[in-house]
Amino acid sequence: MAAEIVNPRSDSADQDGAEPLDSFDPVFALHRGGKMAVQATVPVRDKDDLSLAYTPGVARVCTAIADQPELVNDYTWKSSVVAVVTDGTAVLGLGDIGPEASLPVMEGKAILFKQFGGVDAVPIALDCTDADDIVETVVRLAPSFGGVNLEDISAPRCFEIERKLQERLDIPVFHDDQHGTAVVTLAALRNAARLSGREIGQLRAVISGAGAAGVAIAKMLVEAGIGDVALADRKGIISADRQDLTPVKSEVASFTNKAGLTGSLEDALAGADVFIGVSGGTVPEAAVASMAEGAFVFAMANPNPEVHPDVAHKYAAVVATGRSDFPNQINNVLAFPGIFAGALQVRASRITEGMKIAAAEALAAVVGDDLAADYVIPSPFDERVAPAVTAAVAAAARAEGVARR
Repeated sequence: MAAEIVNPRSDSADQDGAEPLDSFDPVFALHRGGKMAVQATVPVRDKDDLSLAYTPGVARVCTAIADQPELVNDYTWKSSVVAVVTDGTAVLGLGDIGPEASLPVMEGKAILFKQFGGVDAVPIALDCTDADDIVETVVRLAPSFGGVNLEDISAPRCFEIERKLQERLDIPVFHDDQHGTAVVTLAALRNAARLSGREIGQLRAVISGAGAAGVAIAKMLVEAGIGDVALADRKGIISADRQDLTPVKSEVASFTNKAGLTGSLEDALAGADVFIGVSGGTVPEAAVASMAEGAFVFAMANPNPEVHPDVAHKYAAVVATGRSDFPNQINNVLAFPGIFAGALQVRASRITEGMKIAAAEALAAVVGDDLAADYVIPSPFDERVAPAVTAAVAAAARAEGVARR
């Protein structure tokens, strides 16, 4: 029998009689037994069905795949299933809580893949944190999957792990904490710029946080033609003259901060057009007030934005957060289901920068003529989102020569 989850608030030394958490907490009630299951897509009603689904019939399919390996995509689920892989080192805002504690999040990610993109996904929580161990493990698991979604792996290891897997595998490998965030941020920024009558090339952005999301957003904004973008970490603005930069931050310094800014985040915000927060902490109101007229504030830390919307609205023309209880939620679920659905649809060998840009443009276009200060990004429940992103990503994959059908 499974162990009973008990009320951690009980001060009794003997927990045997404690009530289970789901007797008073609907979150635990929803999670009891997990949030997903495997379901057959074919019937096994009698011996004839059994002989087709399993032995002896299945042997013919195995032999055909052995002779023509590419047939695995047609006669198994491989081409429509994604591995959601984590080591539990950077889970939500909880940090390094380990693989078992990460499973509720990975299950959640998997059901979002299915709900919003029609993509099957399997949570895989690894009991190792060494980058090479993770890479080797995923490479060995890869024959079962059509794509790999890396999730909640701490920086800077996440960059190395993604790069090495992309080099060794011929299926899409996508670290959603990086690229999903970047895609949705770019889509919202495109619409904010359109609302203000400006182009992205006219904007100077400042990013608080130089971890996975911050670095990916910077790269995507540069790819999209941002006027200038600077990142700030705990020690201040990242610039080429700093002697304490990691290899990842040194690379970032080579293509950002064309203005050569130095000093603190607050220094960088003076006169800036865009603030993008992916770090937590609190930005002083005076720094927000120093931004350019008609600025955009995307304060995406959860649950506490770096700039509370009430403060941001005093000075900014467009305000976005990572929360669902405020307008303009920057939510990765707007991107990753459609991106993988599009990549799997054409059996892409990888996800390119062009495919990510196409996803951002398609996402921005969903807003259309309804564009407003409190509506620069669509809702995750807008049924137009996933089909639009899927189609754009599939078309971009074909255009960039990574599609295999």
